[in-house]
Amino acid sequence: MTPSPHRLPGELFDAIAAGGGGAQAVRALARAEHSRRLACLHAIRTATREAGGAVAQRAESAWELLETVHRSDPGAATAVLTHPAAGPALVGLLAHLARRPEGADAPVHLLTALAAAAAVRARVPARARWPLAGPGPWVPLPSLGRAHFPGARPGDHAELRVGAEGRATLAIPDAPVPQPPVPVTGDPYRGGERWRGARLLAAFDTDAALTLDTLDPPSFPAAAGRAVHPDADEAHRWAARAKAACALLRADHPQAYAELTAGPWLLVPLRNPARGIVSGSSAETFGSMALSLPPNGTVLAVTMAHEMQHNKFAALLHLFDLFEEGPQGSQERYYAPWRPDPRPLVGLFHGAYAHLAVAQFWGRRGETEPDPALRALAHTRFARWRSGAREATAVILDSGRLTPLGLRFAGRMMETLDGMCRVPLPASAVRRAETAAREHLAAWHDAAGSAPAPTAGRAS
Repeated sequence: MTPSPHRLPGELFDAIAAGGGGAQAVRALARAEHSRRLACLHAIRTATREAGGAVAQRAESAWELLETVHRSDPGAATAVLTHPAAGPALVGLLAHLARRPEGADAPVHLLTALAAAAAVRARVPARARWPLAGPGPWVPLPSLGRAHFPGARPGDHAELRVGAEGRATLAIPDAPVPQPPVPVTGDPYRGGERWRGARLLAAFDTDAALTLDTLDPPSFPAAAGRAVHPDADEAHRWAARAKAACALLRADHPQAYAELTAGPWLLVPLRNPARGIVSGSSAETFGSMALSLPPNGTVLAVTMAHEMQHNKFAALLHLFDLFEEGPQGSQERYYAPWRPDPRPLVGLFHGAYAHLAVAQFWGRRGETEPDPALRALAHTRFARWRSGAREATAVILDSGRLTPLGLRFAGRMMETLDGMCRVPLPASAVRRAETAAREHLAAWHDAAGSAPAPTAGRAS
């Protein structure tokens, strides 16, 4: 389990900057994220050894189990460490140890749970025990699922046992309400009476999969308090819309489809807002996106294209410095044509890159949509987001904060957007897009009237 150095070919960097990169980009960034997590593991081991005591003992036990799994079945260890839940667990534990070097209250249980899940996948004989930290009656095994223990409380201890024949069970031996152990398999899509795994939405011929699962809240900060467990009816709706979205991407959006099938990708279901849908990604959960149930396959397709961009950009920022940090204590904020609130430069950069893909999606829909009304809607959205993304990219280029690589990246974005802005569109679509842009800016100014105005960036 050794991190590897990574180099990104210049032509692939440029392809990603232009809004794509395809399967090659997703796989290269996924390998880099895996190495980042291995580096976190090594840093955690060093920090816990320096802390000493019980923290060091618990962390060393988890490390030894992970090493045993890696020797027996490297793929099992990789599957757990590359799962979206592993990112926040490892980075969160390392950040805690950096703040409190003595190791007090360090959440080593997050590392133990990862090691336990790897042992189940590899069918390696093992015994692991860790305290429950979160509320609720569910005990998660990252990348596999979660077991139901009614009456379980924070502070109770979960215990995993994997026998010599590879059979695994999860129990809470000291639970106030005795419960029999829950059988656990290495199949992440297999459910049971007290076991809930991910739901398979699509399996691709690349051996990748699109799944639906609710991670425990600490594993996906963007979904904390908003994630939901879909019932059978809602899961069926997710599956139907995922099937339609995948078919649409495969037929008309080959680049986005290639990135989807280079996965795996995990959808984390959120509660539906009062209107529209919500979606989000987290920098440490590469390979996942949180979103509420979209109304149809087209909206799911464009939302996945949007969130895959955020995933790619976040992983790229782990490899390269694209901009310099602003002055310490700076309140520098920028207008974003898609947000009601001012954004820091990193947020504007993220949003511009994501909306470049949104514009690409609607541009293609305007070419292939057979329904006249939907085609007109696609033209309007294409006009709106090509202009909005270009406006934001111009601000980014003018910020004075970009590194040479950042200038190259944003410059490639601008080249792509300039090309899109030269695509002829019906005048009515352009007018509707311009009206929407003016209304958004006016609303933003109205809201900013009672709040501190941005100190940097352009508002028009």
